[in-house]
Amino acid sequence: MQNELNLEGIEKLSLRDYTEKAYLDYSMYVILDRALPNIGDGLKPVQRRIIYAMSELSLGANAKPKKSARTVGDVIGKFHPHGDSACYEAMVLMAQDFSYRYPVIDGQGNWGSPDDPKSFAAMRYTEAKLRPYAASLLSELGLGTVDWQPNFDGTLKEPVVLPARLPNLLLNGTQGIAVGMSTDVPPHNLREVAAALIHLLDKPKATVADLLKHISGPDFPTGGELISTASEIQAVYETGNGTLRARATWLKEGDDIVITELPFQTSGAKVIEQIASQMRAKKLPMVEHLRDESDHEAPVRLVITPKRRTDVDTLMSHLFATTGLERTLRVNLNVIGLKGTPHVFDLRSLLKEWLAFRKATVVRRLEHRLAKVDERLHILEGLLAAYLNIDEVIRIIREADDPKADLIAAFRLSERQAEAILNLRLRNLAKLEEIKIRGEQDELATEKADIEKLLGSDARLKTLMKKEISADAEEYGDDRRTRIIEREPGRALDETALVASEPVTVVLSQRGWARTAKGHEIDPRALNYKSGDDYLSSARGKSNQTALFVDSTGRVYSLIAHVLPSARGQGEPLSGHFNPPDGATFRGVMFGDPKDRWVVATSAGYGFVVQAEALASRAKAGKAMLTVRGDAQVLVPSPTQWLEGELVAAVSNIGRLLLFDLDDLPELARGKGNKLMDIPKRKFESGEEWMVAMVAIPADGSLVVHCGDRHMTLKPADLERYIGTRGNRGQMLSRNYRKVDRLSVAE
Repeated sequence: MQNELNLEGIEKLSLRDYTEKAYLDYSMYVILDRALPNIGDGLKPVQRRIIYAMSELSLGANAKPKKSARTVGDVIGKFHPHGDSACYEAMVLMAQDFSYRYPVIDGQGNWGSPDDPKSFAAMRYTEAKLRPYAASLLSELGLGTVDWQPNFDGTLKEPVVLPARLPNLLLNGTQGIAVGMSTDVPPHNLREVAAALIHLLDKPKATVADLLKHISGPDFPTGGELISTASEIQAVYETGNGTLRARATWLKEGDDIVITELPFQTSGAKVIEQIASQMRAKKLPMVEHLRDESDHEAPVRLVITPKRRTDVDTLMSHLFATTGLERTLRVNLNVIGLKGTPHVFDLRSLLKEWLAFRKATVVRRLEHRLAKVDERLHILEGLLAAYLNIDEVIRIIREADDPKADLIAAFRLSERQAEAILNLRLRNLAKLEEIKIRGEQDELATEKADIEKLLGSDARLKTLMKKEISADAEEYGDDRRTRIIEREPGRALDETALVASEPVTVVLSQRGWARTAKGHEIDPRALNYKSGDDYLSSARGKSNQTALFVDSTGRVYSLIAHVLPSARGQGEPLSGHFNPPDGATFRGVMFGDPKDRWVVATSAGYGFVVQAEALASRAKAGKAMLTVRGDAQVLVPSPTQWLEGELVAAVSNIGRLLLFDLDDLPELARGKGNKLMDIPKRKFESGEEWMVAMVAIPADGSLVVHCGDRHMTLKPADLERYIGTRGNRGQMLSRNYRKVDRLSVAE
């Protein structure tokens, strides 16, 4: 018989409770121990462990560098049990002078480039040591300033936080994504931050506006310009949240535009590719040449050669709006405060919190030193007693079975004092040692009094903090790199303004293939067409104007003419640019100035006048224009000059021709329109009669009636007999010209 499963002593937990607790634990771990920095030293745990491990390896600024693999091995083996590649990437970031405003690590070898920050060599090839700036994080580590915690396996101790002498969080900034929150702290200038800290120590009630008189804004390692307004910058620092706009720096060298600085975390190679892409797409006709002249002496030097008579400011504004030359940078001052919880700080509260951390660090350092001084004074007091009774001390040491106990009893010493006497070397028994002891006592007594004064006075403590901040700012500080200049954001040019204005003819084939031919003198019917295809419609305009294509459902689609291929080929199908309804075919093209008007109609005999600008739409699905019902077909649109005396000619398949005043047609944006000529409904539905074509004829113009290979020209005098009232049936044409294909205006 099988034994029953014994569940006694096993905790039971619902899957919901278990997963909720597990996810919350994971979230807190990511937030507190991976993604967000500590306000004290501005470091994430992996960064802190890298810097501490390097200090333990004696890789100071004056040391010889060691292989990065050695450092990474120590970090992941002793303090950070995670992947070596992630650890090495964090190490690389702290060594890149284009990523960190004040790099902590001095790397030798390939540590990446601004174009590709992750192009660094493997850790087995590179070497590294700490930079002098790292001393601001480590110099007070052994002075009792911080708490220590066991490493992951409990065999070693590591600092909970480094005793930063400067607010590294603001100086180098940081980025991180946790669970449900993130952080984006931009870098700042050390001298400015130091000045703001000193001002806040002097005037604790200072506002953010007061502090911004010292901190102008972020200071990025790559320079560039910060173009946000003063009010935008102040709003970001008052809330701890927001966005700022950074822009590249450029200058004119002769006819060339030279970009010398890029926004933070922007790749010059990517910018070059973005500009080149626009040039290939014929969207930057005003740019002649583009080249990258960056090298070691000039890390950023992108050269743009514009064409003559190009407005350089307008061109750069367009490039700022359409490339990485201008970018929006997010600010989110979300960091772990002194209470160990994440919080979004404004500038004032962040600096106040860091000053509280710094004050606590200084107090702990002073108390640690005071304890050391007291301990040394205690030892010196015992040594002095021994020197004053040197003969008796020597006798006790030589004759006593337990000299330590006898010394304590004879001279009323503590165990530590007696131990120090017994550890004396014979060479230290000279008479001069008494003088040295008294001198050291005097020095230590003075130091003790000074420390006690500092610990007993907030004013003295603030003065000490200000002196130390000023000294560090003098040692590690430098001039601001990012200039703050209030400018308007870049503005992209309208696509039509980016294209050279040249006369072209847009040609549409019966199967919906379109192309552009240079000039207005070409004969579109003489062009080469694909097998089974032929000419349908054409219109004249300029290369920077919008062509409007109408389909068999009455929808209109917009496309800048220069996008179409040259008429040297057979064009390309419009279905590649638009998404017409299933089964729809393209029936005509309207092209020219947006103010131009066109007559549009269906074979059912209805139509109206429409202005081109009312039809423009960037939607690939087009825009509804002409209402098409039943078996009606959309006719090829006809341009109109919209002048007095202009006529509309309409012709049916049985050879009836009607002319009437253009003014009789309404101007609409969409709809069915009015009746142009009378097509009996019964005959239209049975397929016996329909309107074949229509065209607008200027006053005193002549009409050409095309019937296959034959055509007939009707001069103004000949047209008189066909003029009637809109909506009539019209008059029959000559017997030999009744099978009309199309109508045109004689040129």
